[in-house]
Parts: sequence; structure tokens; C-alpha cells
Amino acid sequence: MGEMTVTTLEGRQGPTTTSPVAGGTDARKGRNLLRRLRTPRRPRLWFEILLIAVSYWTYSLIRNAVPEQKAAALRNADWIWGVEHDLGLAFEHSVNHAVDSVTWLIVGMNYYYATLHFVVTLGVLVWLYRWHPGRYAATRLVLFATTAVALVGYYLYPLAPPRLMPGGDFIDTVVVHNTWGSMASGDLKNMSNQYAAMPSMHIGWSLWCGLTIFALASVPWVKVLGLLYPTVTLVVIVATANHFWLDAVGGMICLAFGFAVARFWYGGLPHRLPQLVADEPPRRKRFAR
Repeated sequence: MGEMTVTTLEGRQGPTTTSPVAGGTDARKGRNLLRRLRTPRRPRLWFEILLIAVSYWTYSLIRNAVPEQKAAALRNADWIWGVEHDLGLAFEHSVNHAVDSVTWLIVGMNYYYATLHFVVTLGVLVWLYRWHPGRYAATRLVLFATTAVALVGYYLYPLAPPRLMPGGDFIDTVVVHNTWGSMASGDLKNMSNQYAAMPSMHIGWSLWCGLTIFALASVPWVKVLGLLYPTVTLVVIVATANHFWLDAVGGMICLAFGFAVARFWYGGLPHRLPQLVADEPPRRKRFAR
């Protein structure tokens, strides 16, 4: 086995053995390529800006292209509301009305909902890029995988937010207080899918930010702020009637999926990877702590 006949210079045939080197070389090349892909590298600024911009544009395009199945979304909202009542945890209506009675507080929450979702997430990405380049790619993968699987949820489970439930007596705080920024209210509502409330990416992204800050920050009060951020975000999404608390659970499940993907690809959770990358310039290494 493994022999073949070849014609020698004298015109005679003789056996020769095929070498397994070629096959082994291909296998090693494949393993080396996979190893290189899994090895954290210093991120390139221009590529990261382009990647984030294109990814968010694609996410928004797909999310808003999901059919707005109003009837199914309202049925699902009724079902979610009923489940929360059965659990004795249907507190969204009370929180919504209580916070709305304090004008300065609810207006602040409206702007919080419209802005910090993007500002804090981008801020954490910049912080990772600058101070934790060895963990940047893995942590970014968590965020991207979380967002990608959320799109599946929007497609499979259309859900109306509490403020759109007929007869629910929820207050659409953006409309009532005439604040700007919500893609789901006012003049901007026609540009956004109104029935993509499950899962909540306000929770998915804010918890990603909070856990990243808690795991990597060295200052205790910054760690505390990291944990407070998703907690306050949960209060905000409920108070503004943009989500049920069960939508937040959906966001947490998506984030868990994102961490699982990153752990599978990089062989460990992002915060356990080296802070610096192997090709870090000598000057940076000398001052790293």
C-alpha cells in the first residue's frame, strides 16, 4: 500500500513510495492559519472604525427590514404581560407612571435611553483599544455575536413594547414630554421597526459594558460604576415603557451566547487573555503594568 510504479531512466519500472509530507504540510498549514486567526493582534484604528460603522449599519438595516408583524407582536406582548402577572412581577406599569410624575427625572431618562446606549458602548471600545489591545478582539467578538443573535430574536419573536399595547395605559414618555432621540416614537418611528423589543439590546450592550469594566478596571469605584450602568439601564427601559423586564432577560441570554462564542474561538474568556499583544512595540511594553 502506498506504492506506485514509475519508469526509470533505463526504461525499467520500479516501485516507489509516496511521501506523506505533502498531506502533513497542508494539515500543519491549516493548524497554523487557525492559530494565527485565534491569536490576538494589535487592532488597526482605520479597520475598527470601518468595521464598527459597517456592522452597525448592517444591524440597523436588517433589524428594520424584519417584517413588522403587528398582530403577532401585540399577541406576544399580551402573553408576556400575562406571564409577568402570573409571576407576581408585573411592575412596569407602576414604575412607568411613578417616574413619569417627576418631570426632570423622566426627561433625563429619555435622553439617557437615546444617547448612552451608543456613547458608553463606543467609549468602552475605545478604552479597550487603547489600554487592553490583547483583549480587544475577543471582547468585540462578544458584542458582535450578541447583536447578531438578537436579530434572530427580532425575526422569530416580534414583540410590541408596553407603550404600544392597546388599553395598557402605559405612557410613551418621549411623546408626552416631547424629547428627542427615540427611533421608536415621534417623527422617527417610521424609520425603525416598532416591534423589535425582544431581546433588549439596551440591556445586552449595557451589561457587556458593565461586565467588561468590572473585570478589567483597576479602580474599585470604577468597577462599581460598571455594575451600576446596566442596573440603571434596566430601570430606564422599564420607566420609559420601551421594554418589559423579560426583554432584559432575553438580552442577557444573547450576551451569554456572545461570551460562549468568544470563549470557543479564543479558548478563554476575554478578561483572561493577555492585556498586551505579542507584537506590542518595545516602548509600550516597557511602560506597561
